[in-house]
Amino acid sequence: MIYELRRYQMRPGRRDTLISLFEREFIETQEAVGMRVTGTFREAGEPDTFPWLRAFPDMEARRESLAAFYGGPVWQAHGEAANATMLDSDDVLLLHPAGPEPLSGERPPAGAGEPPSSLYVATIYHVAGDDFAAFFAREAAPVLAAAGVAPVACLESEHSENTFPRLPVRTGVNVFVWFARFERAADEREVPLPMLASRLTAAPQRLRLHPTARSAMR
Repeated sequence: MIYELRRYQMRPGRRDTLISLFEREFIETQEAVGMRVTGTFREAGEPDTFPWLRAFPDMEARRESLAAFYGGPVWQAHGEAANATMLDSDDVLLLHPAGPEPLSGERPPAGAGEPPSSLYVATIYHVAGDDFAAFFAREAAPVLAAAGVAPVACLESEHSENTFPRLPVRTGVNVFVWFARFERAADEREVPLPMLASRLTAAPQRLRLHPTARSAMR
């Protein structure tokens, strides 16, 4: 599978406008052309961002699905309204599985009310080399599991050429991303992993993600 972790910078106060439009118009219509809208989130402490995750079987399927959706009638009807809520939509990491894949449950129907109580924390490591995933699985994952924070998903950079250049992705980066899930925000805890420090090329980034009402990651 190929994943995109997309983090949009919103115009002030416009995030919920986009989420409402997205959940009404852009979930089933993307999935109808071969994508999977895996998770949609509000980021804690960042009211003007909209992070979300979608998946494709492979890079060629990604090209075909994106061409069908962004050239199709739903985006033609609502794309201008969506774009009007955003300042930037180019913060996109192209990823593939490096361990467990994101699990998505049954999505509530359109018009669903309250979002789930859970919190996902996505930790993004900038790393050198191509062996970090194995090192993480060997050295860090057991420590996390012992602390009750076992990763529910692990992804790493996919370095294939962007098959749909109309939508830019970040290039020149090599990242490893792991997700933890907490039943409630109050359950969140951060586990020190000093064994990773020598393998990182930048400070880790933690995204604290509350699923939206229709997120398949719940």
